[in-house]
Amino acid sequence: MAVIFDMDGLMLDTETLAREAWYDAMRRWGYALTDDVYLRVLGTTAERTREIFREAFGPDIPIEAIYDQKQRYVDQAIESGRLTLKPGLIELLDWLEAMRIPKAVASSTARAMVLKKLNRVNLAGRFGAIVGGDEVTHGKPAPDIFLEAARRLDAPPRCCIALEDSENGVRAAHAAGMRVIMVPDLKAPDDSVRALANWVVPSLYVAHQVLREVWHALMTTA
Repeated sequence: MAVIFDMDGLMLDTETLAREAWYDAMRRWGYALTDDVYLRVLGTTAERTREIFREAFGPDIPIEAIYDQKQRYVDQAIESGRLTLKPGLIELLDWLEAMRIPKAVASSTARAMVLKKLNRVNLAGRFGAIVGGDEVTHGKPAPDIFLEAARRLDAPPRCCIALEDSENGVRAAHAAGMRVIMVPDLKAPDDSVRALANWVVPSLYVAHQVLREVWHALMTTA
């Protein structure tokens, strides 16, 4: 068994911060962002995010300048200490390490930013592999990033369990042939996503319990 984690919204309480940043940047450039548009970018790569905003606001939107404005907001928030961990994460990581269960990060965020965030909260060294969204050809909901994370762990996808908070992430992990534990963050899953997730739980504490039960069942039948 191996466990593959998403990052934003799953391990780090950053989705609310990212939402603030996008709304602030769009407002500064004279655009009225709505949740209908914003929720479509959750769990996607930076390039797909740009495409979604162009589709919503037209091809002439100065998306690069807006993206830079958004990133400055996020960077300032991180430097001011607003980057926090989701409850139950440390206990889960401690248990996985005690059981010697391999683990990786598969985040749609670009690798450099993934490392920056994880280093900020002293987590980067706790994973056997870290894959950023800019390291694969197709971002979530395509399975590429989860398949790459499994490859780097030398773990068959069917033996991996993915932890995700977004609908795109659940679709990606399911397409990779992995079991999925969903811990919803900003958006509750619709019925189609619930059908793809093996478990939908309210917190990492409950996800931890699910993993313990799966691990116990594996050890009992080994």
